[in-house]
Amino acid sequence: MRPVFVQFRCAPGKTYEVADAIYDREVVSELYSTSGDYDLIAKVYIPEDEDVGRYLAENLFDIDGISRTLTTMTFKAF
Repeated sequence: MRPVFVQFRCAPGKTYEVADAIYDREVVSELYSTSGDYDLIAKVYIPEDEDVGRYLAENLFDIDGISRTLTTMTFKAF
């Protein structure tokens, strides 16, 4: 499993709905509300045999209320 972090910018007034929908999909290990340019950040473990972009698109990015995402890939843990 490869961990990636995904930040979500939500349409105004939709953050709680988006967060609930993300949890309902059961694909994130952690989900936090954040300050700054994005409203939420999630830690997602991608199966080794999956393409990261396709996995995220098929499992998360079609949720209503998401206006933008930013995915940060991870590498070796220290």
